[in-house]
Amino acid sequence: MSLAADTTATIIPCLRYRNAQVAIDWLCNAFGFERHAVYADGDTVHHAQLTFGNGMIMLGSAADAASEWAGEIVQPADIGMKQTQSPCVIVTDADAHYDRAKAAGAEIVIDIADQAYGGRGYSCRDLEGHLWWFGSYDPWKDPSAS
Repeated sequence: MSLAADTTATIIPCLRYRNAQVAIDWLCNAFGFERHAVYADGDTVHHAQLTFGNGMIMLGSAADAASEWAGEIVQPADIGMKQTQSPCVIVTDADAHYDRAKAAGAEIVIDIADQAYGGRGYSCRDLEGHLWWFGSYDPWKDPSAS
């Protein structure tokens, strides 16, 4: 018996940003996300959904006092830029994505390179220090098919 819901994506990373409105624009410009839904009052984003293909991230304002969830999350700058998890995003052209992110000011943490397990990818930080991995390796595909 599977506990997974019959939906497009069963795991959706959630992030908090100090300036969520600016982060939404930046994530769309730098990484190619698209706005799916944004629920905000002024500068406070209570909940936003950004899509990338059939994937999605959800985000909100770090200082959203109405959110119990926000009180459980710390920002990378508050903990020496360390993280316990990061989104991994599959892209069709890792080099083109790298160029786009770098031009938008993403801090490259691991330079783009071919990976020993297949594909090509890189790691970067967004405008508030969240760590991301972007690459062409698709773990859903049969490695013998490439």
